[in-house]
Amino acid sequence: MKAIRISLLMVVICGLVYPLLMTGLSQLLFPYQAQGSIMKDSKGKALGSEIIGQKFTSDRYFHGRVSSIDYDASGSGSENYAPSNKQMIERTEKEATKRLKENPGATKGDVPLDLITNSGSGLDPQISPEAARFQIPRVARATKVSEEKLSSLVSFYTEKKELGVFGEPRVNVLKLNQALDAIVQKNKG
Repeated sequence: MKAIRISLLMVVICGLVYPLLMTGLSQLLFPYQAQGSIMKDSKGKALGSEIIGQKFTSDRYFHGRVSSIDYDASGSGSENYAPSNKQMIERTEKEATKRLKENPGATKGDVPLDLITNSGSGLDPQISPEAARFQIPRVARATKVSEEKLSSLVSFYTEKKELGVFGEPRVNVLKLNQALDAIVQKNKG
Protein backbone atom coordinates (compact mmCIF):
# COMPACT_ATOMS: atom_id res chain seq x y z
CA MET A 1 0.00 0.00 0.00
CA LYS A 2 2.86 2.36 0.84
CA ALA A 3 4.40 1.76 -2.62
CA ILE A 4 1.12 2.74 -4.32
CA ARG A 5 0.89 6.00 -2.32
CA ILE A 6 4.50 6.88 -3.15
CA SER A 7 3.89 6.07 -6.81
CA LEU A 8 0.76 8.29 -6.90
CA LEU A 9 2.63 11.08 -5.11
CA MET A 10 5.46 10.86 -7.66
CA VAL A 11 2.96 10.91 -10.53
CA VAL A 12 1.41 14.09 -9.13
CA ILE A 13 4.78 15.74 -8.48
CA CYS A 14 6.58 14.66 -11.66
CA GLY A 15 3.55 14.54 -13.96
CA LEU A 16 1.64 17.64 -12.85
CA VAL A 17 3.37 19.95 -10.37
CA TYR A 18 6.84 20.02 -11.97
CA PRO A 19 5.64 20.49 -15.60
CA LEU A 20 3.18 23.23 -14.55
CA LEU A 21 5.86 24.97 -12.50
CA MET A 22 8.39 24.87 -15.35
CA THR A 23 5.80 26.03 -17.89
CA GLY A 24 4.77 28.91 -15.65
CA LEU A 25 8.37 29.95 -14.97
CA SER A 26 9.31 29.81 -18.65
CA GLN A 27 6.24 31.89 -19.59
CA LEU A 28 7.20 34.42 -16.93
CA LEU A 29 10.95 34.59 -17.53
CA PHE A 30 11.20 33.83 -21.28
CA PRO A 31 7.80 34.53 -22.88
CA TYR A 32 9.09 34.90 -26.48
CA GLN A 33 10.98 31.61 -26.38
CA ALA A 34 8.22 29.80 -24.45
CA GLN A 35 5.75 30.72 -27.19
CA GLY A 36 7.98 29.20 -29.89
CA SER A 37 10.09 32.24 -30.89
CA ILE A 38 7.42 33.23 -33.41
CA MET A 39 8.42 36.15 -35.63
CA LYS A 40 5.69 38.50 -36.83
CA ASP A 41 5.48 41.03 -39.61
CA SER A 42 4.67 44.70 -39.12
CA LYS A 43 0.94 43.88 -39.09
CA GLY A 44 1.31 41.22 -36.38
CA LYS A 45 0.90 38.26 -38.74
CA ALA A 46 2.99 35.23 -37.75
CA LEU A 47 5.77 34.52 -40.27
CA GLY A 48 7.29 31.46 -38.66
CA SER A 49 9.57 30.41 -35.86
CA GLU A 50 12.99 31.99 -35.60
CA ILE A 51 14.44 28.62 -34.59
CA ILE A 52 12.86 26.38 -37.26
CA GLY A 53 13.83 26.53 -40.93
CA GLN A 54 11.20 27.78 -43.36
CA LYS A 55 10.67 26.87 -47.00
CA PHE A 56 11.49 29.75 -49.34
CA THR A 57 11.29 29.02 -53.06
CA SER A 58 10.75 32.42 -54.70
CA ASP A 59 13.73 34.01 -56.44
CA ARG A 60 13.09 37.16 -54.43
CA TYR A 61 14.05 35.43 -51.18
CA PHE A 62 17.19 33.90 -49.77
CA HIS A 63 16.80 30.12 -49.58
CA GLY A 64 17.73 27.98 -46.60
CA ARG A 65 19.27 24.56 -46.31
CA VAL A 66 17.84 21.47 -47.95
CA SER A 67 15.28 19.68 -45.79
CA SER A 68 14.70 15.97 -46.34
CA ILE A 69 11.50 16.30 -44.27
CA ASP A 70 10.21 19.30 -46.26
CA TYR A 71 10.49 21.61 -43.21
CA ASP A 72 7.87 19.61 -41.29
CA ALA A 73 8.68 20.26 -37.63
CA SER A 74 6.54 17.33 -36.52
CA GLY A 75 8.98 14.96 -38.20
CA SER A 76 12.37 16.35 -37.24
CA GLY A 77 15.28 14.28 -38.47
CA SER A 78 16.90 13.13 -41.65
CA GLU A 79 18.42 10.11 -43.27
CA ASN A 80 21.86 9.51 -41.87
CA TYR A 81 23.44 8.67 -45.18
CA ALA A 82 27.18 8.22 -45.41
CA PRO A 83 28.91 10.59 -47.86
CA SER A 84 29.50 7.56 -50.11
CA ASN A 85 25.81 6.54 -50.17
CA LYS A 86 24.40 6.50 -53.71
CA GLN A 87 21.14 8.21 -52.69
CA MET A 88 23.07 10.93 -50.85
CA ILE A 89 25.29 11.57 -53.87
CA GLU A 90 22.29 11.70 -56.22
CA ARG A 91 20.35 14.06 -53.93
CA THR A 92 23.36 16.32 -53.47
CA GLU A 93 24.01 16.48 -57.22
CA LYS A 94 20.31 17.20 -57.84
CA GLU A 95 20.40 20.04 -55.30
CA ALA A 96 23.61 21.45 -56.80
CA THR A 97 22.00 21.46 -60.26
CA LYS A 98 18.89 23.14 -58.83
CA ARG A 99 20.98 25.84 -57.11
CA LEU A 100 22.93 26.48 -60.30
CA LYS A 101 19.68 26.93 -62.26
CA GLU A 102 18.38 29.33 -59.59
CA ASN A 103 21.62 31.30 -59.60
CA PRO A 104 22.73 31.79 -63.22
CA GLY A 105 26.38 32.62 -63.68
CA ALA A 106 27.49 30.43 -60.78
CA THR A 107 29.59 27.35 -61.34
CA LYS A 108 29.31 23.98 -59.61
CA GLY A 109 32.34 24.70 -57.43
CA ASP A 110 30.75 27.96 -56.23
CA VAL A 111 27.73 26.35 -54.54
CA PRO A 112 28.23 26.38 -50.75
CA LEU A 113 27.96 22.96 -49.18
CA ASP A 114 25.21 23.97 -46.75
CA LEU A 115 22.89 24.83 -49.67
CA ILE A 116 23.06 21.30 -51.06
CA THR A 117 23.13 19.21 -47.88
CA ASN A 118 20.70 19.06 -45.00
CA SER A 119 21.35 19.25 -41.30
CA GLY A 120 20.74 16.43 -38.84
CA SER A 121 17.32 17.82 -37.92
CA GLY A 122 16.36 18.97 -41.40
CA LEU A 123 15.09 22.17 -39.77
CA ASP A 124 18.12 24.44 -39.36
CA PRO A 125 17.02 28.07 -39.72
CA GLN A 126 20.50 29.35 -40.56
CA ILE A 127 22.89 29.21 -43.48
CA SER A 128 26.51 30.25 -43.70
CA PRO A 129 27.32 33.84 -44.69
CA GLU A 130 28.91 32.36 -47.83
CA ALA A 131 25.62 30.66 -48.74
CA ALA A 132 23.76 33.94 -48.29
CA ARG A 133 26.32 35.88 -50.38
CA PHE A 134 26.11 33.21 -53.11
CA GLN A 135 22.41 34.06 -53.54
CA ILE A 136 22.81 37.86 -53.68
CA PRO A 137 22.88 38.22 -57.50
CA ARG A 138 19.63 36.23 -57.89
CA VAL A 139 17.86 38.10 -55.11
CA ALA A 140 19.10 41.46 -56.47
CA ARG A 141 17.69 40.69 -59.93
CA ALA A 142 14.33 39.60 -58.51
CA THR A 143 13.89 42.44 -56.00
CA LYS A 144 15.71 45.30 -57.74
CA VAL A 145 17.65 45.88 -54.51
CA SER A 146 21.33 46.56 -55.21
CA GLU A 147 23.88 43.85 -54.57
CA GLU A 148 25.77 46.27 -52.32
CA LYS A 149 22.71 46.83 -50.15
CA LEU A 150 22.03 43.08 -49.99
CA SER A 151 25.66 42.43 -49.06
CA SER A 152 25.35 44.94 -46.22
CA LEU A 153 22.12 43.26 -45.12
CA VAL A 154 23.80 39.85 -45.04
CA SER A 155 26.69 41.28 -43.02
CA PHE A 156 24.27 42.93 -40.58
CA TYR A 157 22.36 39.68 -40.04
CA THR A 158 25.45 37.50 -39.71
CA GLU A 159 25.54 36.13 -36.18
CA LYS A 160 29.00 35.56 -34.70
CA LYS A 161 30.28 32.47 -32.92
CA GLU A 162 28.72 31.97 -29.47
CA LEU A 163 31.04 33.44 -26.85
CA GLY A 164 33.55 33.91 -29.66
CA VAL A 165 34.42 30.19 -29.84
CA PHE A 166 31.35 27.97 -30.21
CA GLY A 167 29.75 27.22 -33.57
CA GLU A 168 30.26 29.06 -36.82
CA PRO A 169 29.12 32.43 -38.14
CA ARG A 170 25.59 32.05 -39.51
CA VAL A 171 22.67 33.95 -40.99
CA ASN A 172 19.07 33.33 -39.93
CA VAL A 173 17.20 33.06 -43.25
CA LEU A 174 13.80 34.12 -41.87
CA LYS A 175 15.23 37.25 -40.22
CA LEU A 176 17.16 38.11 -43.38
CA ASN A 177 14.09 37.68 -45.59
CA GLN A 178 11.93 39.72 -43.21
CA ALA A 179 14.45 42.57 -43.41
CA LEU A 180 14.56 42.17 -47.19
CA ASP A 181 10.75 42.48 -47.34
CA ALA A 182 10.97 45.71 -45.35
CA ILE A 183 13.50 47.15 -47.81
CA VAL A 184 11.41 46.12 -50.83
CA GLN A 185 8.29 47.67 -49.27
CA LYS A 186 10.19 50.88 -48.48
CA ASN A 187 11.45 51.08 -52.08
CA LYS A 188 7.88 50.68 -53.38
CA GLY A 189 6.54 53.40 -51.08
